[in-house]
Amino acid sequence: MFSSDLHSLHQAIPVEKIRYDEKGLVPAIIQDYLDGTVLMMGWMNRESLQKTLETGETWFWSRSRQELWHKGATSGHIQKVKSIRYDCDSDALLVGVEQIGDIACHTGERSCFHQVDAKIVPPPGDTLSQLFAIICDRREHPQENSYTCKLLAGGDNKILKKIGEESAEVVMACKDDNADAIASEAADLLYHTLVALAHHRVDLKAVYHKLQERRK
Repeated sequence: MFSSDLHSLHQAIPVEKIRYDEKGLVPAIIQDYLDGTVLMMGWMNRESLQKTLETGETWFWSRSRQELWHKGATSGHIQKVKSIRYDCDSDALLVGVEQIGDIACHTGERSCFHQVDAKIVPPPGDTLSQLFAIICDRREHPQENSYTCKLLAGGDNKILKKIGEESAEVVMACKDDNADAIASEAADLLYHTLVALAHHRVDLKAVYHKLQERRK
């Protein structure tokens, strides 16, 4: 189920069919609905799930405070629910959200899952998002002998020339009906398009938003 319509959310999640544990709780994985980044995990009970469905924003049960809490009520970093799914055993939830402020963790990080061996690293999203993050990093921190940096330094003249060339390569690969070549040339075209986005400081999420709007 994918919908931000509150009626559709109610229709998709039968609260009474969710299998809560002995404490009346069910784990809820919160995920960015656009790029798939896992933002956090929280616990919901029947009441918090019901409030999530009624308001279209995430509510959880605090095991330490023994009370309901509305995500972002004090910080402003609320989560607008776009989809809710439950697993095959009906004992876990997957909630797709639009994270306001792009911060889900109380530490100020985008995701609670940002630590690897005590180092803070960006949480993984989809492949395009990860590649775009690397390109943006090259833009802000140029590296010698980096092809991406050379493209960015060349500006539109160099970047757009490559997009034109790669577009033609995709066309030729399709004309030849070569599946491997089509995938390879499409990957090159996507990469150079991401470089153009980074050069013009257009966030990849803006593209995802456009695609979602057209999907509707």
